[in-house]
Amino acid sequence: MRAATPAIAALLSAGVDHEVLQYRHDPRAGSYGEEAVEELADTGMEATQVFKTLVIAIPRGLAVAVLPVPARLSLKAAAAALGVPKAAMAERAAAERSTGYVLGGISPLGQRKRLPTVVDASALQWDRVLCSAGKRGLEIAVAPQDLVRLTDAVTADIRAS
Repeated sequence: MRAATPAIAALLSAGVDHEVLQYRHDPRAGSYGEEAVEELADTGMEATQVFKTLVIAIPRGLAVAVLPVPARLSLKAAAAALGVPKAAMAERAAAERSTGYVLGGISPLGQRKRLPTVVDASALQWDRVLCSAGKRGLEIAVAPQDLVRLTDAVTADIRAS
């Protein structure tokens, strides 16, 4: 079986149980994450099980924050979890260049350059979470423990209150 994206290839290579879910991406969609939640509503997944991948700039380069689509990222909490004094949203071009993915299809898995990663602790309450498979309109369902292990992530509450 040929992997459609580097993220799927990483899961296959690691022998991790996963499911690939596809939906028709609308290029006019305002929010890629909200589009995924709406399009995959019939799978039985709750909105808080669908995670977005955000690339952030930290003093020593870039990092990744993975959190539920409905949540807003606390940059302060993400920075603290990563052990740095501050964080800001990365520029689109830098995020795409570093990860090898386009905005709206950035996966925490199979990135061109492995970045420090923090996964919101709420992921651990689920048997499976969804995250981008590395292409708009393509998601992967995976056990959160596998996501954390494969990205060498730390977990912390990184949602803004």
